[in-house]
Amino acid sequence: MTTPATDTIHATFPRPDRDVVERLAKLPAANIGDAMDRLGVADSAIQAIWPGALLAGPAFTVWTRPGDNQGIHKALEQARPGDVIVVAGGGDASRALLGELIGERAINLGIAGFALDGAARDAEALGEIGMPVFARATSPAGPYKDGPFRLGTALAFGGVPVLPGDVIIGDSDGVVVVPRDQAAAVAEAAEAVFADETNRRQAIVAARA
Repeated sequence: MTTPATDTIHATFPRPDRDVVERLAKLPAANIGDAMDRLGVADSAIQAIWPGALLAGPAFTVWTRPGDNQGIHKALEQARPGDVIVVAGGGDASRALLGELIGERAINLGIAGFALDGAARDAEALGEIGMPVFARATSPAGPYKDGPFRLGTALAFGGVPVLPGDVIIGDSDGVVVVPRDQAAAVAEAAEAVFADETNRRQAIVAARA
């Protein structure tokens, strides 16, 4: 039986228009989720590991064995500036898939951040260097580096399907996944949700005056 290669990479997948990503980045994740009929919202356990972290960018996907980060190292060799590295790590919370050193490398490469269905470590240090990381947990335990992994493939992240190039948005509420081929329409719908909520909030505040 032939074992599939673990380093098959499809880094040339289509990415969304930058202006669409920028529009989505300006909106709350909650408004984007509402605009998608509350679909596309990742498991609420996946949260920013430091206060104020924000994610916005096309997904570069990594599917890895729980607790193993060999695939993340390979992804850093292939991802493009502005990408969010999205890791399906089986939801494992026992070993951190990355920490400060990978965060420093990612900054040098222009990576927009990481979304991990797994654990991270060095939360305070990652906050100090400004590398956005969203994860299911934090743990001081380090990872294995043995593989296997797959890069640039469809995967499940926090209960949501993710394809390479889908738009990943993360804020203090959590992470949402916007399908690439729907990104422009979702941006328009989410902008309308935001405008409606702003008007309603202003009316509520005015009623108190």
